[in-house]
Amino acid sequence: MDFDGTMSPLVSRAGDARPLPAAAAAFAALTALEGTTTALVSGRALASLRAVASPPARTLLVGSHGAEVWLGPGSPALSLSPTQAQALELARAAVQSAVDNYPGTVAEQKPAGVVLHYRLASERDGQAAVQEVREGLTGRPGLFLSEGKMVLEISVVKADKGESLAMLRSTTGATAVVFVGDDVTDEHGFAALQPGDLGIKVGPGDTAAAVRIGSPEQVPPVLELILSTRA
Repeated sequence: MDFDGTMSPLVSRAGDARPLPAAAAAFAALTALEGTTTALVSGRALASLRAVASPPARTLLVGSHGAEVWLGPGSPALSLSPTQAQALELARAAVQSAVDNYPGTVAEQKPAGVVLHYRLASERDGQAAVQEVREGLTGRPGLFLSEGKMVLEISVVKADKGESLAMLRSTTGATAVVFVGDDVTDEHGFAALQPGDLGIKVGPGDTAAAVRIGSPEQVPPVLELILSTRA
């Protein structure tokens, strides 16, 4: 499942996010079940995801929308080619320029990308910052841009949550997948689900998920229902 906007309510500052206690407890109980694998599939960098989510030791982790993967001890760290590293520096410079120009915008650095956050900016400044970054990077090879809730992300690794779910299914041998997400980037995950799987969308917005719930506060009862069904 995703983390921000699902296990944790959305917050103004990314470092302040924490899982709802009831969601964390149900998720930990699911992790402990025999024949059940839990995974957090997030847009956050792995280090940030670990810091805010404090996941159970057995939980698999996918960060940066799939650019970073931890499947247990010995998992290889992300490595960029010289071309990717050069492209990343270009993207970071473009985002930092926008942050310098528009109050309330923030740059978040990731191993394979950079994110422009504009949740704290005025609507005008936020949109202007996004436009500046997009125009500054137009036509630059090796950069992949995506938008989420009040963020613009630029990555040098092409990855999405649909590919991540397919990898997790193959790696774990899962016979069914339940995926919970809230943002437009989670739609790749919902689209990758197969018959017998279940997609749960948290909050408003168009979705390919079969089920919708209203807010992160409704996630714990869903996890508890899954737990009681499997226990």
